[in-house]
Amino acid sequence: MRATFPILICAILLSVLTSSLDAQFHLFGPRKPKPTPQPVRKASEFISRQAPVKVNQSLLKQATPDNTRIVVSIPKQRAYLMIGDQVVADGPISSGRRGHESPTGHLQVLEKDPNHHSNLYGDFVDGSGRTVRGGVSARIDSAPSGTHFAGAPMRWFLRLTEEGVGMHVGILPGYPASHGCIRQSADGAKLFYDYTRVGTPVDVGDY
Repeated sequence: MRATFPILICAILLSVLTSSLDAQFHLFGPRKPKPTPQPVRKASEFISRQAPVKVNQSLLKQATPDNTRIVVSIPKQRAYLMIGDQVVADGPISSGRRGHESPTGHLQVLEKDPNHHSNLYGDFVDGSGRTVRGGVSARIDSAPSGTHFAGAPMRWFLRLTEEGVGMHVGILPGYPASHGCIRQSADGAKLFYDYTRVGTPVDVGDY
C-alpha cells in the first residue's frame, strides 16, 4: 500500500500537467512559423507600375496652347493635359518627396524654356566637363578647387513658381522623389510643352 501511494501521486501530477498543456495548446493554438521576409523591391518594379503616356488622338487634333489646361494628381502620380473636362493626354510623374513637397493649388505656366538648367541642383565639374561631385546643392555645398557648378538639365521646362519649381523631363521611380519639381517622361514633357503657353492654368493637388 505504501509503495502504491507515491505512484498514485505521480500519476495525478502527470495528469494535471498534461491537461494544462493541452488546454494551453487549444487556447493559443500551435505556434505559427515566422513569415518569410519579403525581398526589397527594385525601383524598376515601381517604374513598371506607372502606365506610359496615353493620348486621345482625336482630342489632340483639337488641342491648341490657347484651349488647354493641366491637372496634376499627387496621389496618382499622373499629369493630365485637358480641354475643359476632357483628357487629351495623361502621363506618369514624380512629384516632390517628403520635406520638398511640390506646391499645390491653382498655378499657371510662368515661363517656357526647352533647354532649362537648374540654378540650385546639379554637379561640380572641372574644366574638361568631368563631374567631380554629383547631386549637389549650390546653396549648401562648396565647389572643390578647380571646379564650377553645372545645373541639372530640365528639358521642356514649364515654370510654375517664382522660386523655380516647374514641370520637366526627369527620372520617374514610381513615387514622389524630386526636390519639388514635377518630373515627366521625355515624351510626356514634350507633349505638354508643345500644347501649353505662358498663362496656361495648372492645378496641382489631391485629384
